[in-house]
Amino acid sequence: MGFAREVADRVIYIHEGCIVEQGTPEQVFDHAQNERTQTFLSRVLSN
Repeated sequence: MGFAREVADRVIYIHEGCIVEQGTPEQVFDHAQNERTQTFLSRVLSN
């Protein structure tokens, strides 16, 4: 995730084939609006 944050200009989170959230790395990683995105990030970033 750190690599994506550094090099991406857009981040898209897809769940079950649907775009759930998209935006700049700052928007998605630091200010996710969707609960599913927040849950995913909390699990991935805590490890």
